[in-house]
Amino acid sequence: MNLEYINPSEIEKRSFSIITEELKTMGISPEGDTAPVIKRCIHTTADFDYAESLKFSPGAVSILKNLLKEGVCIVTDTNMALAGINKTALGKLGCRAMCFMADEAVAEEAGRRNVTRATVSMERAMELDEPVVFVIGNAPTALITLHEHMQQGYRPAFVIGVPVGFVNVVAAKELILRSDVPYIINEGRKGGSNVAAAILNAILYS
Repeated sequence: MNLEYINPSEIEKRSFSIITEELKTMGISPEGDTAPVIKRCIHTTADFDYAESLKFSPGAVSILKNLLKEGVCIVTDTNMALAGINKTALGKLGCRAMCFMADEAVAEEAGRRNVTRATVSMERAMELDEPVVFVIGNAPTALITLHEHMQQGYRPAFVIGVPVGFVNVVAAKELILRSDVPYIINEGRKGGSNVAAAILNAILYS
């Protein structure tokens, strides 16, 4: 295989061109407002399964764009997802992003109650007196906790739910897929903090 010599500033553009070409070869041509999200997830992971496993609630991309334009608060379930979100793009819209996972008080409460830090983190986020976009890339318990509180009347502004793993991951995603909140969910076991950040960045860039 021959190496391609590409100007560094053109590498990402070339990558997306390759993704588009390979999707067409597979008989998949994502179009419309979901295409940038699908392609960026593939770009982040080199995994073309995302072309079929990503699920969007009706009008999801438009809803999330409008929330971002309104300066919505974003809460992640990991500091890795938080680090992956483009802060410059976020700042231009007047949005802020936060993660409670590393807070000592969260760790203490989680240990005392014998629950995950993700559970306590979501509870802290739900106490915020403003709409919240949840960006979940690691902890299925974060989605489960959200769903439990949704049953009691809480309504997230939006849920990006792509936790990765084996224990309760698929079932936790299904809870959100069956809900009436706006979401972007990746079915199955795949996902991760990098994918969660990539989804939000795709919306920010578009």
